[in-house]
Amino acid sequence: MRRRVLVVMRIGIIGAGMIGGTLTRRLSALGHEVRVANSRDPETLAELAAETGATAVWAREAAVDADVVIVSIPQKNTPDLAPGLVTSARPGAPVIETNNYYPQQRDGRIDALEDGTPESVWVAEHLGVPAYKVFNGIYWKHLLERGRPRGEQGRIALPVAGADGPGKDTVFALVDELGFDPVDAGPLEESWRQQPGTPVYGKDHDAEGVSAALAEATPGRPEEFRAA
Repeated sequence: MRRRVLVVMRIGIIGAGMIGGTLTRRLSALGHEVRVANSRDPETLAELAAETGATAVWAREAAVDADVVIVSIPQKNTPDLAPGLVTSARPGAPVIETNNYYPQQRDGRIDALEDGTPESVWVAEHLGVPAYKVFNGIYWKHLLERGRPRGEQGRIALPVAGADGPGKDTVFALVDELGFDPVDAGPLEESWRQQPGTPVYGKDHDAEGVSAALAEATPGRPEEFRAA
């Protein structure tokens, strides 16, 4: 188990949908300083801010001096993010992305992803910074309600893909603090192992189960997750 970082962090969240909104609730409840933004005026997040104590901001302000940045938006909207949106974070701050590509259901065709580029590698290229993939495969209600203390039976595990180092340690610590067992899923180039349609996606495995599911994954994108 990686060392847990017992500090209050400034966390910027870009996207306030099911996962972004849930992380806003959970991380605020844990005592972190959360700033949350969507693609519109901060006033549209007034209710979420009042509920959680998070600060609603413009998207360009969310990452400023942040210790961690989370991007949780529809995949099709990734190219619309302003250049340098996350580069105002503190040096070394990890950038987490939770996005999934749903070509038939929502996003339409994205050629690079259809041609085999891992979704998170594509996102990181648009963000202009390295990224970590986590939270993309867990049902939002389970993220909200099923966190458990470390060592408790039935604790759900979550794969974390990205480069080794202090940034990954911070992401591991955050996952642990939220009540889930982080499992190292390798570098970002291996993040295809946790994309939609893979054995780990949408499953509430324990750490051993996550490791086994990641190993079972194959690179080909399932038909239901390819453009029609």
